[in-house]
Amino acid sequence: MQQLGYYNGSFGPLEDMTVPMNDRGCYFGDGVYDAAYSRNHVIFTLNEHVDRFFRSAEMIGIRLRQTKEELKAILNDMLRRLEPGEYFVYWQVTRGTAVRVHAFPESDPPPNLWIMIKPGAVLPLDMKVKLRTVEDTRHLRCNIKTLNLLPNVLASEAAARAGASEAIFHRGDRVTEGARSNVHILRDGVFRTAPADNFILPGVARAHLIKACGALGIPVDESPFTVDGMMAADEILISSAGSLGHAAEEIDGLSVGGKAPELLEKLHKYLWNEFLEETKS
Repeated sequence: MQQLGYYNGSFGPLEDMTVPMNDRGCYFGDGVYDAAYSRNHVIFTLNEHVDRFFRSAEMIGIRLRQTKEELKAILNDMLRRLEPGEYFVYWQVTRGTAVRVHAFPESDPPPNLWIMIKPGAVLPLDMKVKLRTVEDTRHLRCNIKTLNLLPNVLASEAAARAGASEAIFHRGDRVTEGARSNVHILRDGVFRTAPADNFILPGVARAHLIKACGALGIPVDESPFTVDGMMAADEILISSAGSLGHAAEEIDGLSVGGKAPELLEKLHKYLWNEFLEETKS
């Protein structure tokens, strides 16, 4: 078996799992999620992902029944039930099961925990990506890893139709983040990334890129940058759980980056060695 699902203590083959129609995730996307990748039955950066998951749940008033350690134990136990390999590990919690009403249910139902594991691998860092800019029309709480992802889905589809692998959001002239990633630039030897405010989700991979810069002596600037600044940068990178720091070769059909290959290679080598070391058997 290579795919496994879980719902409130019951688990089995992913295709056999079902959830109640009145789960508030079905009606409202009323919940939060997180995800990571595993290799050799080791989930990379699990602690950071679980910490963010609990922060997101707290920000929307969901009190999980599990502790952090209990959740990690469930995830690791499920992973060990699968054949050896590389997997994408996804989990979410919703506000519970109740008859549809917009306000929080007066019955205060227990939250529902969903988990999905399927084959998936962190992408090689030497591959280049094509990006597409999209006006950011999302809500003002992008720092919560909410299930409400329709704008991200639409932006991702627009990018795919344009032959790009990711959409890059901007609010006016300010670059915020990708539809499923953070976005950064290298310019004049400095690593620039948007500040961790309410316009972006502070990614775990983003934090590891900043740590890598510290280890390599690369200055870091966490301040906003513009679309024009991004297009003129020496390198443009996106980062996520499955894309630790891929460089862009094209944005909106225009060639970009490629001006700091040695610095980029140093970052990639650090990040990839970190991933291999933390997920070794």
